[in-house]
Amino acid sequence: MNFDRRILLIAACVVAVGAVAFVLLGPQKQPGPPVVQKKYGPGASDTEIKIGNINPYSGPASAYGAIGKAIGAYFDKVNDEGGINGRKIKYVTLDDAYSPPKAVEQVRRLVEQDQVLLVFQSLGTPSNSAIQPYMNENKVPQLFVATGATKWNDPKNFPWTMGWQPNYQTEAQIYARYIVSNVKEPKIAVLFQNDDYGKDYLDGLKQGLGNDAAKLIVATKSYETSDPTVDSQVVALMNSGANVFVNVATPKFASQAIRKVADLGWKPLHILNNVSTSVSAVLKPAGLEKAVDIVTSAYHKDPTDPQWQNAKEYKDWLAWMQKYNPNADLASTFNVYAYSVAQTLVQVLKQCGNDLTRENVMKQAANLKNLEMPMLLPGIKINTGPNDFAPIKQMQLQKFDGTTWRLFGTALSVEGS
Repeated sequence: MNFDRRILLIAACVVAVGAVAFVLLGPQKQPGPPVVQKKYGPGASDTEIKIGNINPYSGPASAYGAIGKAIGAYFDKVNDEGGINGRKIKYVTLDDAYSPPKAVEQVRRLVEQDQVLLVFQSLGTPSNSAIQPYMNENKVPQLFVATGATKWNDPKNFPWTMGWQPNYQTEAQIYARYIVSNVKEPKIAVLFQNDDYGKDYLDGLKQGLGNDAAKLIVATKSYETSDPTVDSQVVALMNSGANVFVNVATPKFASQAIRKVADLGWKPLHILNNVSTSVSAVLKPAGLEKAVDIVTSAYHKDPTDPQWQNAKEYKDWLAWMQKYNPNADLASTFNVYAYSVAQTLVQVLKQCGNDLTRENVMKQAANLKNLEMPMLLPGIKINTGPNDFAPIKQMQLQKFDGTTWRLFGTALSVEGS
């Protein structure tokens, strides 16, 4: 057999072997793109994402319970629309009564028994301060906490805790600048809650007043959440001769203070902290006429403000309220707040894709860039980074006209410009 015939014979054998392989094995597929493996932490699966929450449904700050309920109502909407990347949200919310020991007990239950992926929107500075060490030691996201204390923006020491709303010190600095610019020879009296929440505001006010703080702040009075009223504190502050009253209080006590100031006939420039601006939960119980000309700040739209009510964003919010939260108060900013913060979490979970580990939740929460929520004020955007755990850094001043809050000026940044 010559060389050419041997080559032909070998080629024929190769073809025959290939034909047999084709018959036996079928056509061989070309390799496709690598499959991204799903990763799950506790509380996450192909079908579900379990989210924990603590809220004061009872106790001295029970007005805030509306936020916890509204968050659940927003997640109902998300689930009806197919969930997040095909997974339904299971929302487990527990009452901590605005009590730090109770908060620790309930969070341990959420993490150790309910096995939630994360704890979201735990409310109140005292409660969050109590649970922060536990959450960070156990590497569980304490995400978008419902408090503006500055301590939530500390990724170096507490990488598992992140705030959401503007911090109290920034807010107080804005008020300080407004007071100095609008009141001749201001004499400032401050009512504040005797905990980190109240002291953060007081510190921010002093920072904003600078070297003149000791001279301009003529009186301060604190209250405990166990106090029945703040009437005696308000009387003492009026008797100081102050012409500016800074009301740093949660809804129940803020409402009492508004009523007492008016009943005493005291006419200071009245500054009210942002966390107690709900028309229905705070101003109405005090008496709307007694709240006229109070000044505060905002970063989301007030549902009682007519300027928003013909916009698509408001109409979408209203449709959600009517379908999923029908028994809640349409005049309450708590329901706008809950809607916006829940949307922020949904964005984070969408960005997580199929990597629903606790580590990736925090990574994505720290990767929000110029995020706009429909019910935040125009120009206010959410931004975070690995070294920036303060998502919202802008606010705008507003004044109550007897019916609704009226915005004035422009959005102020963390630097107050």
